[in-house]
Amino acid sequence: MYKIHFYDKILSPVVTEKSTNMSEQNKVVFKVPNSSNKKIIKKSVEKIFKVNVTKVNIINKNSRIKISRGRKVKVKGFKKAIITLKKGQSIDLTTGI
Repeated sequence: MYKIHFYDKILSPVVTEKSTNMSEQNKVVFKVPNSSNKKIIKKSVEKIFKVNVTKVNIINKNSRIKISRGRKVKVKGFKKAIITLKKGQSIDLTTGI
């Protein structure tokens, strides 16, 4: 068996207008590696931030081609996880880990 390193399973928080509005509903959005699954993400967030996770949703963003200054540029895809926390708990993303 391999040992799970919790800090390797959470790459970065996704800070957008939509994810900021979701924080009112006790939801936090993180960018995660393509190899991670819901169980590993749940364990990682609970150990790192010391909160109770009730639900984990995963979204795969596919890579796409974008035209920038008349050239075709490939935008790399990624996986993001929407994590729902227990009522009354929150994660402060401005302090860092």
